[in-house]
Amino acid sequence: MSSPDESGRVPDAEAVVPRQASAWPPLLLAIVLEVSATLSLRAVSTGGSWWWLCVVVLGYGGSFWLLGMVLTRGMPVGVAYGIWSAIGVALTALAAAALFAEALSPLSLVGLGVIIAGVLLAELGTRHARGGSESAS
Repeated sequence: MSSPDESGRVPDAEAVVPRQASAWPPLLLAIVLEVSATLSLRAVSTGGSWWWLCVVVLGYGGSFWLLGMVLTRGMPVGVAYGIWSAIGVALTALAAAALFAEALSPLSLVGLGVIIAGVLLAELGTRHARGGSESAS
């Protein structure tokens, strides 16, 4: 137990250390914005409304802004970009197959799985290089 200091207060046993915000929420939102913008390109390319162009511009702009936030929260750039691009590619391919009936063969699915596995290995390698199981947040 701590004894009172000169002001009569008992200091906390452990100083309160501000916790850095997690990098994952802005990264996930950046992925959603990037996928939305990429899918909206389809509407722009087929002569759709100029509103779709707004979605493209705002989606990509917001996605890159959020990626910057992810980096300021401590996630390494290679890991952040790898996760953003791999999940973005996978979600875009799956959504395009569902929304636009674009072909997605079993071999394509294997390729998407390999991309995601590679990014996961890069994330684990980064954690290992930093010396432990700390998260990239």
